[in-house]
Amino acid sequence: MSFENGWFEMAERCISPNFNARPAGQEPQLLVIHNISLPPKQYGGGYIERFFQNQLEPTEHPYFEEIAHLEVSAHFLIRRDGSLVQFVSCDARAWHAGVSCYQGRDNCNDFSIGIELEGCDDEPYKDEQYTSLTQLTNAVMAAYPLISPSRVTGHEDIAPGRKTDPGKAFDWPRYKDSLV
Repeated sequence: MSFENGWFEMAERCISPNFNARPAGQEPQLLVIHNISLPPKQYGGGYIERFFQNQLEPTEHPYFEEIAHLEVSAHFLIRRDGSLVQFVSCDARAWHAGVSCYQGRDNCNDFSIGIELEGCDDEPYKDEQYTSLTQLTNAVMAAYPLISPSRVTGHEDIAPGRKTDPGKAFDWPRYKDSLV
């Protein structure tokens, strides 16, 4: 499993326009785990993919009216069945972290890779998602050596008080123990 120009060979591509260049000389050195479900606590339907492509139809669900104008993305999405989608090259700056700080350093989008798990804070993630997340994380660490298990964090940790994902349902020990 390898990367070419920041694209992971094992991922389906679904290109998002919501990215830009990383600051000059900046390499990925942090991995941020998120969760997302659209509508909230509902899975499937392709809404996440449309959201990250600015194609979410506001009239399809009341919640979509609140978020359809946002321009956000992540590098990856791991669906409930473990399948993997990539929206932005890891060499580019995806818009996933928002206002954020890691070890005193602001603007985590500048130096991080974002992985979204299809899910929510308080519902268990699927075994297939942990398997896919482990494989992806190990491949990311091989391709981007500044990222190590100690440089993997949750969105809740870089945006405390503003974000809560991946949430209490995410099994950090299981995930961290699976990394090489």
